[in-house]
Amino acid sequence: MTIYDIAKLAGVSASSVSRVVNQKPGVNPETRQKILKIMEKNNYSPNAIARGLVSQSSKTIGILVADIRNIHHTDGAYYIEKELIGLGYCCIILNTGDRDEDKVHAIDILNRRRVEGVVMMGSIFQCDAVKEAISQQMSDVPVAIVNGWLDLPNVYGILSDEQGGVASCVKYLMAKGRRKIAFICDKPYNPSNRLKESGYLQSARDLSITPAEWSYRTENTLEGGYEATLQVLKEHPDVDGIVYAVDLLAAGGLQALHAQKVPVPEQVAIIGINNSTYAQICSPSLTSLDNKRMEASVMAARFVIDHISGKKNPNRMMLLPDLVVRQST
Repeated sequence: MTIYDIAKLAGVSASSVSRVVNQKPGVNPETRQKILKIMEKNNYSPNAIARGLVSQSSKTIGILVADIRNIHHTDGAYYIEKELIGLGYCCIILNTGDRDEDKVHAIDILNRRRVEGVVMMGSIFQCDAVKEAISQQMSDVPVAIVNGWLDLPNVYGILSDEQGGVASCVKYLMAKGRRKIAFICDKPYNPSNRLKESGYLQSARDLSITPAEWSYRTENTLEGGYEATLQVLKEHPDVDGIVYAVDLLAAGGLQALHAQKVPVPEQVAIIGINNSTYAQICSPSLTSLDNKRMEASVMAARFVIDHISGKKNPNRMMLLPDLVVRQST
């Protein structure tokens, strides 16, 4: 059914129906109610694209995720979409991968779709290629980055103090009497991971170890965490604590410790980061740093909508993580 069909049934012009559909003045109340009743009776839903052409508003927000398989980013995208749909917006979610050219291509797709705003998940989007693409293609579109930031007037960064958070993890283990603490970080070595590693290296200076020799990098998989933990045990059999950059690595590490019959936390205490579902389903349950992904995701969505509505917010916001203590420590 089209507005012309509605107009014929109501005995009015198509322009009158268009005014009612787009909530414009110029239609008397009786006619407006008549048109609305016919629309309701026939389950008429106006074409969103056509309305967008008239109103110059697509009511669409793009969400960019580097790897949709990453549960931490998937959860974040869920919170963003839920928030935006509640505000009357539709979302386009694109899986970009790690390569700069693919991230730029995704921005180009969103630009061609005339999205009204963009939310990017993770510090992997904090790079020169993305900055240039935003400057050239989306300089008038609000962009929010969860756990990242770019120095552009239309970009908002909702950050987590991951450097301080990892430092607090090491200090917590030290307070438990641990002095041989390793750190296992995932690849790629993005801004977030650099901050995490920096937090470990700085806080571990008070330990009876050379921190750089106890810091490892591996693939962000269960197997990566497993193999890296075996390497730690081989090179440092006296290890008594391990901090993992993400919960998934810690879950793999826990499997490796079980396989080697290393009791957790009696011999080795472990901490993950993200406070994800992995932390809750591990056995023993995993102590994990909550870096406020849900809060950051919702805030990113709101900053984009605030910008569209003309409201001002700071371009950077820092959230402080909390350590959620469970059985693994």
